[in-house]
Amino acid sequence: MSPDALRGAEWVRAGCPFELGGLPVAWQVTARTGTTSALREWNAYLTEGVPHEALADFLLALDARTDPTTLYDGPDRVLDAVFAQGWLPDIDHPATTATAPDLAASLCLATVPEHVFDADPRPDLAGWQAWADPAPGDGLLWCATFSASVPHDLVAAFAASLASPAPVPRRILPDASRHRLTVIPPH
Repeated sequence: MSPDALRGAEWVRAGCPFELGGLPVAWQVTARTGTTSALREWNAYLTEGVPHEALADFLLALDARTDPTTLYDGPDRVLDAVFAQGWLPDIDHPATTATAPDLAASLCLATVPEHVFDADPRPDLAGWQAWADPAPGDGLLWCATFSASVPHDLVAAFAASLASPAPVPRRILPDASRHRLTVIPPH
């Protein structure tokens, strides 16, 4: 929980009752408008395997906001973040979906799964979803879902980190991704 009690991140791997893309939810990140309200305005759910730097950048962006629930930007901010890193717009849905150049990961603005809670009670709201599918047919490597009220600049921070071509340290390489990775031995 943040010092102002407006933001929280919790490891829920053992207690979360639902899955994303057939994978159990591992992290739940939430925000609320005030300390007197128990109602969460939005939630983000992430499975194990989400690149830790993308989760960290999302949390740092959330921590930097004075108001964690106000929408300042539109959804274009998210797509601009990945397009700037070389991701490609989807041919059928260029205004809502982007794919990594190697087709191993995707991001889209679409109706979120039914168990994804948002304070806005309207049905069929669109939220951001991201996933990695490096070996089609072998199942997803990880998934992330952001409810409809998650501010787009926060999702853009996650997406920019996810799409970054900069090298990242890994102790364990996912089997499905080994052939797509460049391994640089430590110095």
